[in-house]
Amino acid sequence: MNRSEFLKKAKDSSRVWDVLVIGGGASGLGAAVDAASRGYSTLLVEQSDFAKGTSSRSTKLIHGGVRYLRQGHIGLVREALHERGLLRELAPHLVRDLAFVVPRYDWWEGPFYGFGFKLYDALAGDLGIARSRNLTLRQTLARIPTIKQDGLRGGVVYYDAQFDDARLALSLARTCADLGGAPINYLRVVRLLKSKGRVRGVVVRDEEDFARPRFQVCARTVINATGVFGDAIRQMDQRGAEPLSRPSQGVHLVLDHSFLPGDSAIMVPHTEDGRVLFAVPWHNRVLLGTTDTGVKQATIEPAPLEAEINYLLRHAAKYLTRAPRREDVLSMFAGLRPLFSARRGSPTAALSREHYIEVSASGLVSVTGGKWTTYRRMGADVVDKAVESAGLPRRTSETESLRIHGWTEAPRESVLSVYGSDADAVEALEKSNPDFAALLHPDLPYRVSEVVWAARHEMARTVEDVLSRRTRALLLNARASMEAAPLVAEALAKELMRDAGWKKRQISTYRALAKGYLPAI
Repeated sequence: MNRSEFLKKAKDSSRVWDVLVIGGGASGLGAAVDAASRGYSTLLVEQSDFAKGTSSRSTKLIHGGVRYLRQGHIGLVREALHERGLLRELAPHLVRDLAFVVPRYDWWEGPFYGFGFKLYDALAGDLGIARSRNLTLRQTLARIPTIKQDGLRGGVVYYDAQFDDARLALSLARTCADLGGAPINYLRVVRLLKSKGRVRGVVVRDEEDFARPRFQVCARTVINATGVFGDAIRQMDQRGAEPLSRPSQGVHLVLDHSFLPGDSAIMVPHTEDGRVLFAVPWHNRVLLGTTDTGVKQATIEPAPLEAEINYLLRHAAKYLTRAPRREDVLSMFAGLRPLFSARRGSPTAALSREHYIEVSASGLVSVTGGKWTTYRRMGADVVDKAVESAGLPRRTSETESLRIHGWTEAPRESVLSVYGSDADAVEALEKSNPDFAALLHPDLPYRVSEVVWAARHEMARTVEDVLSRRTRALLLNARASMEAAPLVAEALAKELMRDAGWKKRQISTYRALAKGYLPAI
């Protein structure tokens, strides 16, 4: 991907795009890939970086939603399990099977959970993973040796899938580009263009250019897929538009792998507030989450609340033999869920995770809700609506069988596995220049070659882009990532032809951001 080339296409005033997507997260990228796969000329614009917001801050699970099954949402679970199965086939370099163990402390939990997970298995049909089953006490301890044993009777194991959310977002952006689309980061929509009462495009501002130039982009249909910021775009269309979504904050803490050795996750299906608690192995770390806290206003960089940090540490201490403390937290992050809210005053845990599509009187197509697992289905549905609204020639979605960029039949077992078929090319960079083989930091698995690759092929524009989303250094170890920032800034500056002043500002800005990923001690 080349930002300059895409920007040149976007600035071509003679061009009218078939589909213009606002938003570079899961729903926006899903829509852009779907539109491009059908042969529509497609432009995607993102105000910051791809997956900067919610879409890089998930629990890293591709799942059917066990909690929704308990709530009776059979159709939602069946759809999610179908999409889970597809994604395992379409992006095997990013999606892996993961065993979850539910510890049993009461006699009735065995048959109760056993029946529920058998139904979960059945709903997956031919796209299922391995079958769930009851575990003896010994088998449970073999899988999760750091679980508290007092009163433990055994467990139940079931299977879902795990992924790297930001890397999937980048792979989707590259898939869009492979199909002839133009995904552009750091291009902010400041106004909608209208003609005879219909939305006909947008005015954008180049956030990377110091002069912040604005220009117009014309399109036959505009899709608003900006997640928790969707209502702001809708209000550009219609001042005072009633909000469609209600943001809910989910927080995760990142711990050392020693808190949960092995390759199985822990799922606790009922906490004091009805939430599901996960302890999940990920990139040789442990993710602990999550919370569900309603927020009044969406921000681009949400921060964990003290109460949320304490909640997760307290609940982890109930189940792990070694209670994690604040000083054990390597990183923490918060994401905002754009929950569709048709009912005022409902608690966020009760609001719908299903997506909702609105077509305004002026033809603006907005999508909200949903989750990463069903991003492909969301994309297909919203493009169907956009095509119908704009009167574009109807074409069938191709994404149910479309392999995602990087697809490879046998992903390698290394940190480079997330690159899929591009892994050899990343490795070749290290052979071409010995400096590229240097580690960014002794406590991080990433090398300079990945910074160079990110700048040349993945449109990384800042130190944060590299350390937060092209690699996951910020989430794996925030302190180490701050120490790696100068080396990243140096390599990135050479690739992007930036001066010393730019490097200094980038390091300062990144370190200030990364401090917010560490709890107060």
